[in-house]
Amino acid sequence: MDFPSALRERRTRRRISQLELALRTGTTQRHLSFMESGRSAPGRAMVVRLAESLGLPLRERNELLLAAGYAPVYPESSLDAPALAPVRTAIDHILRGHLPYPAVVVDRGGDLVAANAAFDLITEGASPDLVGPGRNVYRLALHPAGLAPRIRNLAEWARHILAPLGHLPELRAELVGHVPDLQPSDAQLGFAVPLRLASSYGELHLMTTVTTFATAVDVTLAELRLEAFLPADPATAEALSAAARGARRRGVPGR
Repeated sequence: MDFPSALRERRTRRRISQLELALRTGTTQRHLSFMESGRSAPGRAMVVRLAESLGLPLRERNELLLAAGYAPVYPESSLDAPALAPVRTAIDHILRGHLPYPAVVVDRGGDLVAANAAFDLITEGASPDLVGPGRNVYRLALHPAGLAPRIRNLAEWARHILAPLGHLPELRAELVGHVPDLQPSDAQLGFAVPLRLASSYGELHLMTTVTTFATAVDVTLAELRLEAFLPADPATAEALSAAARGARRRGVPGR
């Protein structure tokens, strides 16, 4: 996509007027209009300011720079790179600190980067082909050989899984094919839809939270998501604690 089209598409997608974006960026509406029509070519600093003012993810900021003919500003490192060693340490601390509750870290595509030992209770009974680092957690959630047979409110939970997958159209189309045409129920907490999951410790009612590295300037780091599962009722909290105690008795590492 050429720069004028790329800029206009991102601005309209966010429902920001030319005047508002011009004010945010510190330029004039006339100048912005000229950039969107191709009558004016922006400098590199202007493209960076526009991307920041639009609140674009780092990957899209790089794409906007490339469309304008400039080299990307934000690096995209491998998670194994020495520079990201503190990140790997932080992830390990966070995952361990969340025990006895399950937590995972996934990348932009939903592939598993890391998980704590409590996540084993979530994945019990799933096909080994769907579990482990590099496997897709969205596919794990909705595949018939994954969690789907154990999810008691599959209609609601499938919507939760599918909603943010607009940037992964092929994966979304695949997963839609796994979701039966079920009618949503009214099983909710009043403020959120819990995951109702059958397990060897009884039915678990779980809420989820998502955490990101807010000040990241590396594309890889910015796109990592820590999804933590929290008990939605005392029975689930006790079940998760009991599972952790049982794992410790069996000598399972990390529990």
